[in-house]
Amino acid sequence: MRRALLAAVLACVTVAGTAGATFGTEQDPVTGPPPGAADWRADQVLGRPLPDPATASPGRVAAFFDGLTASQRATLTRRHPLTVGNLDGAPTALRYRANRLALREERDAALTRSTAAGLTAQQHRLARKQAARYTELLAPQRQILAFDPRGRGQVAEVYGDLARARRTAVFVPGSDIDLTTFDDGGADRYGRPAAMARSLRARMHRQAPDTRTAVIAWVGYTTPVGVGPDAATGRLAESGAPRLTRFLHGLARTGAPAPALLCHSYGSVVCGLAAGQLDLRDASGLVFFGSPGVHADSVSALRTPVPVWAARAPDDWIRHVPHVRFLGLGHGGDPVRPGFGARVVTAADADGHSGYLRPGTDSLANFAAIALRTYGSVHCLTTSQECRDVH
Repeated sequence: MRRALLAAVLACVTVAGTAGATFGTEQDPVTGPPPGAADWRADQVLGRPLPDPATASPGRVAAFFDGLTASQRATLTRRHPLTVGNLDGAPTALRYRANRLALREERDAALTRSTAAGLTAQQHRLARKQAARYTELLAPQRQILAFDPRGRGQVAEVYGDLARARRTAVFVPGSDIDLTTFDDGGADRYGRPAAMARSLRARMHRQAPDTRTAVIAWVGYTTPVGVGPDAATGRLAESGAPRLTRFLHGLARTGAPAPALLCHSYGSVVCGLAAGQLDLRDASGLVFFGSPGVHADSVSALRTPVPVWAARAPDDWIRHVPHVRFLGLGHGGDPVRPGFGARVVTAADADGHSGYLRPGTDSLANFAAIALRTYGSVHCLTTSQECRDVH
């Protein structure tokens, strides 16, 4: 027991989503629908109740919008952009339009705060920074599938034509990722969701130029900040897993192909907790990479029919994290361990903890093959054919 306790303490001070992270602060997870849900529920513009954003299933949401005219959809989008933009199961193009409206409203509000009397200079600077960030997300080419300004901010962005794609992927990132750190970031850019998604889609196109593809970078949960208890426990992942599950259910209900779910670092904890609620309509495969554990000691313990892969770079510092769970600390089994049962793919070219999607790496080529479902071209860590046998 003493050894387990020491290992758990070590996990507490070493687990984080990015190298060089500072000591973390405890985060309050964002849960429930975004602001405006109460106004949506009270709205009688259609003469009948609207589906409750907190309880209506993505299937119920999809059926509701299928029964509306174009004019009715436009009316609801104009009146409730934050709600429509985050309703899993709503039409994709409608969510894009709604989130552009919501971002404009938030930008304008931030600009007003940036010069408002009664606020401090620090509050003015924060407002200007927020307005600039919202302006970046409003660039014409961007396709924002989800946007929530609460807390540190959450966002999901689509790269490619999701409506016409035949193969798709969804990234779930780890610690220190939010609305501010979503986009490319200097030397660590391939640890950021935007660059990871672009890199994967470019590789998918290179490997299958005639296949229509789309990649989604999903930051729909409150991630840990730095090194601390949040990174070493499943508390934030437990709040994030139902949000991820609902998001994937929503994609399926809108007719999108089941994506490969690529889960990095603490994001693999979120995916591990969500796995039992997913089937082959929700995800074509689960990929855990740079993982501290997935709150399960084996693939069978995940209780999912979705095929599971894993990868870890030789110099990824996450390998030093003890794969234990004790008194709520740690994340359990190592998914690259042979006894875990995952299909382990190579990542020999990956650089550290955040270089798995860097162009030219074998891990990027493997993840692209998994997302394309061209499993015969996956490079496995062993010579076992089972790594490639997916039916």
